[in-house]
Amino acid sequence: MLHQLRRLNVLLLERLSKKNYLLLACILIGVVAGLAAVLMKSMVHWVEEQVQQGLATGQTNYFLIFITPIIGILLSVIFEQRFLGGKLKKGVTKILFAITQKKGKLDRRDTYGHLITSALTVGMGGSAGLEAPIVLTGSAIGSNIATQLELGTKERTILLACGASAGIAAIFNAPVAGVIFAAEVLLTEITIPVFVPLLISAATAAVLAQLFYDDRLFMLSEEGWRLKSIPLYFMLGIICGLISVYITRVTHFLEKKLGRFNLRIRKAILGGSLLGLMIVIFPPLYGEGYTTIEKLISGNESLLLKRSLFGEFQSEWLLLAFLGCLGFLKVIATSLTIGSGGNGGIFAGSLFTGAVSGFIFARLITLTGLLKIVESNFVAVGMAGVIAGVVHAPLTAIFLIAEITGGYSLFVPLMIVSAMSYFITRHFDPTSVYTRPLKEDGAYIQADRDSFLLNSIDLNKIIETDVETVPADLHAKALIQRFLKSKQNIFPILDEQKKFAGIVLFEDLKDLLFDDNRTENLNARDLAIMPPHTLVLSERMGDVMKKFDETWVWKLPVLSEKGAFIGFVSKKKIFTRYRHLLKQYSQGDIIFRDEE
Repeated sequence: MLHQLRRLNVLLLERLSKKNYLLLACILIGVVAGLAAVLMKSMVHWVEEQVQQGLATGQTNYFLIFITPIIGILLSVIFEQRFLGGKLKKGVTKILFAITQKKGKLDRRDTYGHLITSALTVGMGGSAGLEAPIVLTGSAIGSNIATQLELGTKERTILLACGASAGIAAIFNAPVAGVIFAAEVLLTEITIPVFVPLLISAATAAVLAQLFYDDRLFMLSEEGWRLKSIPLYFMLGIICGLISVYITRVTHFLEKKLGRFNLRIRKAILGGSLLGLMIVIFPPLYGEGYTTIEKLISGNESLLLKRSLFGEFQSEWLLLAFLGCLGFLKVIATSLTIGSGGNGGIFAGSLFTGAVSGFIFARLITLTGLLKIVESNFVAVGMAGVIAGVVHAPLTAIFLIAEITGGYSLFVPLMIVSAMSYFITRHFDPTSVYTRPLKEDGAYIQADRDSFLLNSIDLNKIIETDVETVPADLHAKALIQRFLKSKQNIFPILDEQKKFAGIVLFEDLKDLLFDDNRTENLNARDLAIMPPHTLVLSERMGDVMKKFDETWVWKLPVLSEKGAFIGFVSKKKIFTRYRHLLKQYSQGDIIFRDEE
């Protein structure tokens, strides 16, 4: 069977142009990623049904509510340890790292590992979403299909993004949002031709998802927005921006704290227990939280108190206080779920917090009696505002909420709130919840063309390795003779251990050419000088150029981690390579890594 598939692949390569072959691969990825999303949803719903049957007693069973999230996280950890080698990294950050540092390559385990572990985690009450797992799964499907088809880095990265867009399109029934997410979050430098593969994969996955479930995630009323509400939307945008900063910082803080625990089973029990306790007190924290959002949109918010410890007390102000606690605790619950070993993402939690924030804001306006407003509209735009701030993706937020709620009439409020939230968040946190870890690790590529293209240059490909070296104990006269016979005007000096000991410039030897007395007792070590900077292979090109700019030299030596001389890098080669990439970019080619 595998042999026949390879023969078919060879036949297609011979018969089809490169563009048509790539588009065919996009359809294949759309189908596979779409099926993966449908399978993930089905698995989660099946697990949820089994759990809910156990919880469906005449009286609220707080012990089961407490214990099921712990079991889900433990099962996820055990599966990861036994079958995935304990190496299943989670989150969209992993995809960004693969694009910028690993030439778009993702492990095969990512094509199925996230499906199973997220189904166990979220299906049994883990307070996280399925969006990050399906984006990772779709991306891994695209990456691995590209690898099997023996495509290059550019094509592999495009197909990786196609898998991500297909995953979002299928899980939300939102193809436009899937395309924009891939373009806005994953491919920071994108040209128009790249949109075509993304559109094909997203559309294919969305059509496939429609065959299994065609309902919108939330049903928004048809009532539009009022012009008098514009100032309120500006205010909500500012609030969503500040909440987004809170979510980003709390997520980052708890991620670091929980990452210090090495004992996975113990961490799962401890983190799961804290999560279970939170869910007992605030039951809407159970699972993704979409049921809570649906109640807020449909006007059934009073039902949220019903199965909680506060069910006997029905009060408007108690409800608002309860919802306020939910909004601020959801990010903690999500971080505990993921940090203790479960699998999920922060996307659903951001929608949850945004919906709660929008509802509280709208209800407070209603209670003042100053203006009659449609509260469900503020729930919807609140979701967009928090997503725009947390993910730093305002366009994704706008189109996602419009598609999953049918609130296309809310485009203006969605744009206002998303833009305000994005600008507020960017002021306090220039990096998103996904890119902040990369920046701290020195692997973040800023989304501006010049720095992106510069950092795309691979240092290994511009090193001049055909360089003659001289030993440190070589006599000065012999060194001068080497210079006279060589085309080099710089000689690297190596000590007795073959480690770099400096350089000798021909300019510095001119005065010694006809003065034998001065060179009698000198050797290469005596004449060597240390360059103002040295480079290592792992350095990014942006840092390399800073060193050049600080010193005004045109060549710098490259050393290994142990101090061995590798070669020289010149400004001229960097500029030449940069011009080549700039030309590619201007012709519509997408640049990810420096690859011939």
